[in-house]
Amino acid sequence: MQNIKYLHMKLLIRVQPAFQKLYLAIIIMLIVTASNAQPLKVAVAGLSHDHVYGILNQFKNGEVIILGIAEADQQLAHKYQAKFQLPDSLFFKDISTLLAHVKPEVMLAYNPISEHITVVEACAPKMISVMVEKPLATTVAQANRMAALAKQYHIDILTNYETTWYPSNQQAWQIVNNHSIG
Repeated sequence: MQNIKYLHMKLLIRVQPAFQKLYLAIIIMLIVTASNAQPLKVAVAGLSHDHVYGILNQFKNGEVIILGIAEADQQLAHKYQAKFQLPDSLFFKDISTLLAHVKPEVMLAYNPISEHITVVEACAPKMISVMVEKPLATTVAQANRMAALAKQYHIDILTNYETTWYPSNQQAWQIVNNHSIG
């Protein structure tokens, strides 16, 4: 299960029936990634969420390949560029410019929640799945639009929910999954 960290995504411990298809797709993606032992090729949309440190550390350790980073705030981009010794060639001023130059396997959105919709709108027509930080959207209309785009373009959208990474929740999942209780 070590290779799962390449995805920098965690699965919800409790999957609602409506999300079981997405859950299964993610499991398949995890298995394929782990079995190929090839780092996932990702792009990053925004650097304003602290969880970006995780993916940048994985990049630094050779565990994931970052094809590009879209960040309009040059000061923020320079901060991360210096801290992680990132080459200039990774940085783009916006998502559309980034996607004109690279084709990631998945886009990781570490931008403001209100901008998650723009990431999905840019990636979906290119059939690039997207991971966003919680919450998914700022309005129901945005969430519905994201769902419609995912369905139309056959992509997955995953919301990273931090507490699923906690060891206690992982252990609870294993106990339930192994039918050790109940």
